[in-house]
Amino acid sequence: MKEFYSETAAYLAACLPQVPETAIILGSGLGSLADEIEEATVIPYRQIPHFVSSTAAGHKGNLIHGKLGGKFVLAMQGRFHYYEGYTMEQVTFPVRIMKLLGVKNLLVSNAAGGINTSFKIGDLMIIRDHINMLPNPLIGPNDERFGTRFPDMTRAYDREFIRIVEEIAAENQIPVKQGVYVGLTGPSYETPAEYAFYGKVGGDAIGMSTVPEVIVARHAGLRVFGMSVITNEGYHFADDFVNDANDVIVQADKAARKMAVLFKGLVSRIG
Repeated sequence: MKEFYSETAAYLAACLPQVPETAIILGSGLGSLADEIEEATVIPYRQIPHFVSSTAAGHKGNLIHGKLGGKFVLAMQGRFHYYEGYTMEQVTFPVRIMKLLGVKNLLVSNAAGGINTSFKIGDLMIIRDHINMLPNPLIGPNDERFGTRFPDMTRAYDREFIRIVEEIAAENQIPVKQGVYVGLTGPSYETPAEYAFYGKVGGDAIGMSTVPEVIVARHAGLRVFGMSVITNEGYHFADDFVNDANDVIVQADKAARKMAVLFKGLVSRIG
């Protein structure tokens, strides 16, 4: 994998007109935020050496370079998931490439089920912490190029970034929540008992991504901001209730415009 990292980083460095300080990973149904990127250079994942394919619904599979909020960014229009059958090293491979390219900040987004009963479909939740129920992506020999053997996760999500986004949200009258994201393997949705359990141990929203990327980003010294779009109410179990992946994408797409305002504002103020 060490050779793969070097080869991929060299390929992208040659393709990109400028390496930005901020990268963005867009989750299910949230790829439309990429439409806000100006002067875009689009590189399909299939053209990038050692990138795998994104097979999840709502993930277009493009790496996009361009301007957002007046600053250059690098955006992943779709991510890789453990449930797709990829290893954790493959899932988090792009984050380490970002580090080698010189990226300093990572903004991550996802579609999530609401555990907190005060959350409603369409709400935006700033991730202030997470609970990891996926295999830790740092298991195995430590690559000192990226970080220390035992990285601290006390402040995995940058508190200054959270404060800035709260200010931007207030300025634009966009309601935002804060909460703890629970990362599970998927691909099955959670049972009512599992929703209840993770709520009791401190979870506010639940999903199948993000946490491995954040762990690897923090290991590599990147500053991280995370946001979930609540696309279904996990605490709501009427007789006719069914978790539906297509509806998740629809709900995420509806919220993407609000999230774009927040991400664009954050990028303009940090890089």
